[in-house]
Amino acid sequence: MKIGVIYGGMSSEHEVSIMSGKNVLDNLNNKKYDIYPIFIDKQGKWYINNKEIKNIVEELKKMDVVFPVLHGLYGEDGTIQGMLELLKIPYVGCDVLSSSICMDKVYTKCILEKADIRQAKYIYIKNENIYINEEFEEIKLENDEIVKMVQEKLNFPVFVKPSNSGSSVGVTKAENGPELISAIEEASIYDKKVLIEEAIEGKEVECAVLGNDAPEASTVGEILAADKFYSYDAKYNNAESKTKIPADLSEDKINEIRRLAVKAFKATDCKGLARVDFFVQKDTQNVYLNELNTMPGFTEISMYPKLWCYMGLKYSELLDKLIDLAIKRGN
Repeated sequence: MKIGVIYGGMSSEHEVSIMSGKNVLDNLNNKKYDIYPIFIDKQGKWYINNKEIKNIVEELKKMDVVFPVLHGLYGEDGTIQGMLELLKIPYVGCDVLSSSICMDKVYTKCILEKADIRQAKYIYIKNENIYINEEFEEIKLENDEIVKMVQEKLNFPVFVKPSNSGSSVGVTKAENGPELISAIEEASIYDKKVLIEEAIEGKEVECAVLGNDAPEASTVGEILAADKFYSYDAKYNNAESKTKIPADLSEDKINEIRRLAVKAFKATDCKGLARVDFFVQKDTQNVYLNELNTMPGFTEISMYPKLWCYMGLKYSELLDKLIDLAIKRGN
């Protein structure tokens, strides 16, 4: 079976994708598969075995299955999934619809609200301080009006995020008005849509989901960030950040999170895999869903493969399972 592993890409998560892709390549069974590393550079040029691809469609059609280990825009947002659908090539992971929904944090929230899944309160704005209200009306606001609204609706501190981004790229914690305005400017570099969320004080935990029509959830892992939150730097550059599997939670709470992870997976029509991230509030122990990642990290420190390893599924066996799920969905 010919397996094409695509990594790199044009998003802000290019370097993370390279780490994930190399780990996937190292753990695929080369006795079982013919493995083809396919690299996309930051400018969008494609390479296979370090040679530039002149006819991308022709090369992709040679593959039996494609594993797009791409994070962020143009890889995790339904873009490459649509290309592979048109070429009728089975691929690992979620389809066009679920990839695009889960990539956009604002629209993920809309779906999860309909599914009655608890989330942090939020405000949605666009570039140039355009506030989008509950009726999706656009209202132009000044900086001081945004600060006042955040203070009244959410209270400080808050998290400010690009709606379309991952690996905590462009995410900032704002403790006051000036920090809020600066955080909005930072998030706007990465996306024209910006999400402002109330900060939930408590544990940050993650659950891995695997499957197509009958998905299963792993146990729950806990993030022990070496910074004030699990930022990009805390994830990949700070050795003091740790993960704990299973999370320091009661069995009932872990099972509640597992049920919610599967519910969210189904509500957003995911297939194959997703990592579902939550907060467990310190005082109330209420569970808040943070986001879904349809192509979570596959690096050495990534939670998704570590959670399944804890459940008894080795890295190479997990990859086999994902490829099998891709083939079954393609049929």
